[in-house]
Amino acid sequence: MALPNPDPAAGAARVAWCQAPIGVRLTHMRSVVRASGRLAPAALRSTPGGKTMKNTMMSLIAVTVATPALAQTAPDDATDSVTDTVVVTAARAAGGISTATLGSSATLLSAQDLADRQTVIVSDVLRDVPGVSVNRTGAVGGMTQVRIRGAESNHTLVLIDGIEAADPYYGEYDFASLVADPGARVEVLRGEQSALYGSDAIGGVINYITASGREMPGFAGNIEAGSFNTVNGAARGAGTVGDFDYAVGGSYSGIGGYVVAPDGSRPIGSKIGTVNGKFGYRSGGFALRGVVRYTHIDADVNDQDYVVTGNAIDSGGNYLNDAVYALVGAHYDTADGRWSNDLSAQVQDSQRHYFDDTGAETTGDTGRRKKVSFVSALKLGDDAVSHVITGAVDYEHEEYRGTSAFITGSNPFNSTENWGLVGQYQLTIGGRLGLGGAVRHDINQRFRDTTTWHLQASYRFDSGTRIHAAGGTGVKAPVFSELFGYAPTSGFVGNPNLKPEQSTGWEAGVEQSFLAGHGRIDVTYFNAVLRHKIVSTFDPVYTVINATGSSPHQGVEVSANVDLPAGFRFDGSYTYLDAHDEADVVLTRRPSHIGSANLAWRAKTDRFGANLTVRYNGDSRDTNFATFATETLKAYTLVNFGADVTLARGVSLFGRVENLLDTDYRENVGFRSPGRAGYGGIKARI
Repeated sequence: MALPNPDPAAGAARVAWCQAPIGVRLTHMRSVVRASGRLAPAALRSTPGGKTMKNTMMSLIAVTVATPALAQTAPDDATDSVTDTVVVTAARAAGGISTATLGSSATLLSAQDLADRQTVIVSDVLRDVPGVSVNRTGAVGGMTQVRIRGAESNHTLVLIDGIEAADPYYGEYDFASLVADPGARVEVLRGEQSALYGSDAIGGVINYITASGREMPGFAGNIEAGSFNTVNGAARGAGTVGDFDYAVGGSYSGIGGYVVAPDGSRPIGSKIGTVNGKFGYRSGGFALRGVVRYTHIDADVNDQDYVVTGNAIDSGGNYLNDAVYALVGAHYDTADGRWSNDLSAQVQDSQRHYFDDTGAETTGDTGRRKKVSFVSALKLGDDAVSHVITGAVDYEHEEYRGTSAFITGSNPFNSTENWGLVGQYQLTIGGRLGLGGAVRHDINQRFRDTTTWHLQASYRFDSGTRIHAAGGTGVKAPVFSELFGYAPTSGFVGNPNLKPEQSTGWEAGVEQSFLAGHGRIDVTYFNAVLRHKIVSTFDPVYTVINATGSSPHQGVEVSANVDLPAGFRFDGSYTYLDAHDEADVVLTRRPSHIGSANLAWRAKTDRFGANLTVRYNGDSRDTNFATFATETLKAYTLVNFGADVTLARGVSLFGRVENLLDTDYRENVGFRSPGRAGYGGIKARI
């Protein structure tokens, strides 16, 4: 949703909203900050970030472009090549699609990538993915939104081990709760993917995948402590017993806190805990699987000055969020593996409670999603020419219920259901040519039926050059808060007549491999147009409507990966984004320039390792919620450095410094971000 500058007639609505409990305002702001784009002058679309931005970006681009030349001197001991991998998210059938024949842009962050960067909160490592921007409100545990290619944060479909993770009420996933598990990996598939997954997949899909007991048996654990009274840890035990495999674990991130209010003194902290299990059984062509995950957040919150400054202010209060994710599935394929069938059922249940400084609950709500899917795939041909024909049926039921006295009497319960029919085809010839397409028809209880499509193509030449392209449509259904609003005294009224948001986009790029496959660089142009965008209005009441016109997004993504001499590896990315709304105004919280450079080193003996990460975030705009005007958030560069040393087989000490240069920066108006911080700990794998 986007907030226009309110006229005087909107004063009563603003006053009512400001007088509502903090939980209601925080809930609404989750939606407001998704877009808030109609507030900056159009001239800002090409605003340069100043000398600092130019110097930083020129350095990042120079390193990225120079990487192929530097790599030409890499000796034969650079054995870990940048190989083709399979993107399981790119297909509904088991097996996925190889990056060698995938037309859509995808980034895979391996378990080693997360370990090298000593990742605790998964959203931090997503900052290194081209096309992705991350925004955290306040301290760790604060609302964390991820946007892909300038789309809204609720236009990113998030999967955790195949389970849709977005909160049914908010309509998006808060990445604050995703603490890294040992052995986990991440896939980021960019561009419209609603033809495969339905609503939400406009900007792309993020799939967080934990390791099974067969993939990573044994024990793994780590514990660390450091600045801001922080204690983080994770443990995992996994293995196999005959045809059965299991993996159980847990993670914890606790931070005493730091002051986020510009003129405050109260540290804002959080406690985030997760327990999870992943189970499997396979005998011949028959397999069973189960996933369960529970996450608990207890985070401090600050109120904001909605009258004068728009800054966070010391106020007391906290919120609790409990979420359960579960999936069970059965899989069967024929002896030759050509025909496979998969049936699964999943549930996601979230409960939130907001409390004031006296400990009294002010607001609360629950959201639940139940989903059943059947996927059948037929494989034809051979290694030279292969065809995969897939059909899928999805049924989804979502519901929401208000649980606090404040909301009682204002639509305390609502639900919706949706059927989706999917067809997908993938052709691969000689491992060089890949052609694919998908179509989906959704039958929704509340909205007109929608049909989405996706096409992709990829071809690799003998020279190591690969050209790739993709295009498709995406859809995002209105969420419960937009349809039905909050409490009567909040000043905000829902609109049950909203249409789904719709997007059409395409991309085209060139990838070049070099140094016998040890290096790879890719340049991709993307373009998308969003229609029926949901925006806020104060005329005649404070509500939401579908905007007329369209919101165009376009940009360029550059990525480079190369194995360098003496155990070094370089990964770099750069994104240029030009995103504005239907009024030709630059969108908020979407920097025009984002860059990342990561240099990892591992000794030949594997005893020592180090990692240097530089992340650049260009100028962006954000909303001041006191004046509803926009302000410029200055560009900033963050430098992180980490190292580890092996003490004995499977046991290591590690440490890192985040924000090494102690940069003063803001990710949003009214909230301070942390300064330099240090952490150290021990990890083991048996």
